[in-house]
Amino acid sequence: MSRLTERIARWQPQPNDRFYRMIVRSGQALRFVSQIRIIATGQENLLPPGQLNGKSRRPIPGQGAVVAITHFGYLDFAFAELVVWEHARAQMRFLITKGAGSHWFAGPAIRAAGHVIVDRSAGSAAYQGALEKLRAGEYVAILPEAGVSRSYTVRELKTGAVRLAVEAGVPIIPISVWGSHRLMSRGHKLSLRTVFRAPVRVHVSKPIWHDADADVTRETAQLRAELQDGIDRGTANFPIDPEPGAWWQPAHRGGGAMTEDERIAADAFDKASGRHERQ
Repeated sequence: MSRLTERIARWQPQPNDRFYRMIVRSGQALRFVSQIRIIATGQENLLPPGQLNGKSRRPIPGQGAVVAITHFGYLDFAFAELVVWEHARAQMRFLITKGAGSHWFAGPAIRAAGHVIVDRSAGSAAYQGALEKLRAGEYVAILPEAGVSRSYTVRELKTGAVRLAVEAGVPIIPISVWGSHRLMSRGHKLSLRTVFRAPVRVHVSKPIWHDADADVTRETAQLRAELQDGIDRGTANFPIDPEPGAWWQPAHRGGGAMTEDERIAADAFDKASGRHERQ
């Protein structure tokens, strides 16, 4: 690593709303150029837009939310963000892995965007950071599957999303994204041919509120069911008819993705070998 990249890597910029808006505008521009069609449903389930602080949503204590997003591909978060941004100009703060946060180029950008960096060996700090943002009225976005589901069905969820929502006293907004994994996912690189005019389905389910004494395990199972319901809605009227055995279709729909048993076995292998830390 050169001295320049070392200096960039050590740079710890403060969160900047203008920088965040620049990232969103870049995503909107790329969507325009590639003519990607975002087909969104359930926007009425998003929280009221609230007040603007300049050109973005102004966080108000007591009006935060946990946004739980499915994770079938590497661009799911971006399409969820665009839908929420168009509704409320909300700057979602994502939980980002330490590996990405330590990258010499991406790390400073992640910090400037106000995201929360998660160190799995010391997760309590990230949890407290996310909790503080929620209590301040921010939207904290989580991919609770904690890794790409290679069966393209919602895999087991971590309980962090529900625990944060319960402790902060805020709702969870489930957002299911279907179709973006066709563009870029684990084992499938980005292809301009696939991206051009590609459809992506985004469904927002009703907010889930939790009592202070909620059963976290049961409520996490409910969240998983809601996310899968959104995926089922997306696949039911997706504007592309897949060929038999298409890699991006789940096995129970005649696709070539892993079965649930195969996915569980592959996840267990990755965990034992430490590969899950890098997904």
